[in-house]
Amino acid sequence: MKRFHVHVNVDQLDRSIGFYTTLFGVEPSVVKSDYAKWMLDDPRLNFAISQRGRPSGLDHLGIQAEDDVELSAIGQRLREADALALAEQETTCCYARSDKFWAEDPQGVRWESFRTHGVATSYTAASTEADAEKGASCCGPATTAPTRAAACGPESNCC
Repeated sequence: MKRFHVHVNVDQLDRSIGFYTTLFGVEPSVVKSDYAKWMLDDPRLNFAISQRGRPSGLDHLGIQAEDDVELSAIGQRLREADALALAEQETTCCYARSDKFWAEDPQGVRWESFRTHGVATSYTAASTEADAEKGASCCGPATTAPTRAAACGPESNCC
């Protein structure tokens, strides 16, 4: 059974951990100096936050597959929709080792479909933070269209 995934960039990690811990009623399953994750069963959700110098707000949505068969089926559907932006094998991202398919919807929202098969001791396997910012090893390809979060400023009417 698949699990929905949401990743949000935050400005104040400790404060956000407190808020989401209260909202979900449980402590995060992973806490690092720049990252936290809750693996919830009700609702079935992988919810992650990070403080890594990106603009606050939604980073990406996703679907976490439990096995290679589920992930392969998702990848095939993305190929059929001509939406596949990047396929990754044995990548390190968000303190985990995973296989992934990245896509972007027509509005520019990034989608990560993945299967995690191990933990990692670092956020990314990129040799430098500059490599990570280029999307070399974590958080998918650079977005080609402005996301709603990037396009919405304090003066806009975005919801």
